Amino acid sequence: MQVTRYSEPDFDPYGDARHTGSPEPGAWDAPVASGPLSARLRLPGSKSLTNRELVLAALADGPSLVRAPLRSRDSALMVGGLRTLGTRIEEVPGDGGFGPDLHVTPGELLGPGTIECGLAGTVMRFLPPVAALALGPVSFDGDPAARRRPMRTTIAALRGLGVEVDDDGRGSLPFTVHGAGRVSGGELAIDASASSQFVSGLLLVAPRFERGLTLRHTGERLPSLPHIEMTIAALAARGVEVSSPEQGVWVVPPGPIAAVDVDIEPDLSNAAPFLAAAIIAGGTVAIGGWPERTTQVGAHLAELLPRFGAEVRREGDALVVDGGPGVRGGASFPGVDLDLGDGGELVPAVVAIAAFASSPSRITGIGHLRGHETDRLAALATELTALGGRVRELDDGLAIDPAPLHGGLWHAYEDHRMATAGAIVGLAVPDVRIDDIGATAKTLPEFPELWRDGLLGAASEPGSVPVP
Repeated sequence: MQVTRYSEPDFDPYGDARHTGSPEPGAWDAPVASGPLSARLRLPGSKSLTNRELVLAALADGPSLVRAPLRSRDSALMVGGLRTLGTRIEEVPGDGGFGPDLHVTPGELLGPGTIECGLAGTVMRFLPPVAALALGPVSFDGDPAARRRPMRTTIAALRGLGVEVDDDGRGSLPFTVHGAGRVSGGELAIDASASSQFVSGLLLVAPRFERGLTLRHTGERLPSLPHIEMTIAALAARGVEVSSPEQGVWVVPPGPIAAVDVDIEPDLSNAAPFLAAAIIAGGTVAIGGWPERTTQVGAHLAELLPRFGAEVRREGDALVVDGGPGVRGGASFPGVDLDLGDGGELVPAVVAIAAFASSPSRITGIGHLRGHETDRLAALATELTALGGRVRELDDGLAIDPAPLHGGLWHAYEDHRMATAGAIVGLAVPDVRIDDIGATAKTLPEFPELWRDGLLGAASEPGSVPVP
């Protein structure tokens, strides 16, 4: 297999992971599909599940094995952070096809230390409550863009639990958690309107609080509820039963977190650009290992993609999307009106598809995406407009009016999902160049190779793929 040229000289999947992955000088030429696809792929493990299971394994009452974990910058940052806090994490041979498994042995939680968060929301929001259980100060910082991500709720929550946090009044990174080795717990009210990760981060650690936790969300809207359900399911698998006596309230009893071995499902959100490709290029794309039941947000793709004219079916363990002739073959589909409040991480791929619709689309319920790796609403509107599209920002979403697109430079904004959205557009629009395909290392370092060789194979136009 040829390897797409982009360099990550300092990227160690389970090392310090400070490097984001950067392109070689010049942008990455997005391949244009020359014909219908016929692709079957398997994708690495879920980032959301990997990082939740690593936290729970570090807090468990004995060693755990995390099988087929994601190897990416976000998971490497989580491993590095947990090691800083005293957890022993070792690579052991695995048969998942994407690298070793991880054997996690809990240790005494101790500071001082510094945890590098990069741009990983799971690290910056899941590990401060863990650090509150440590004895000693633990500092948190990340990439420059991470300092713009919402963190005030985590900081306020820890203070509400009696934990000292020093942030110089910023309400954002960098800050220091001064752990006392214990957290009393009890009742806590937070506004998690900006991210469901604020809830998940507290629920994951709550069994270790002396009185457990009764957590109440006070905001008007809570985005990405499936991610909270994922957290609750992961806790239940380790013997912690979380109850919800009313909407927006969760009760976690104090008690042990069982040591169990877990298998990580393929990342279904990372499947979004590959499955979207069938609609744009035509033909079929199958993702193997697709679970029959899951809490992953990406499962919604099976219901979303038919809205764009695709046929979706299961074949064995695979989800198959048939795009017919595709946009490249003259297919037409109407625009959509969608509330994606529960599936925000699918938005860049959905918006990229909607840019080729025959009528306007509105994607709403996604105002919280302004606080992700970048302001995804502004970024999508800016990049599609620069290529000839007509995209307007709404208070809580985007309005997309169809217009012919042309080539040009697509900016990734250090955001993995912005980079993959540009690749989707490039399937049908010649001369789309992505300034930083290395941003995909955040959750899928293999993306360029999988896209060019696994997805497109021979179905790309000559000259549209950079030659090593």
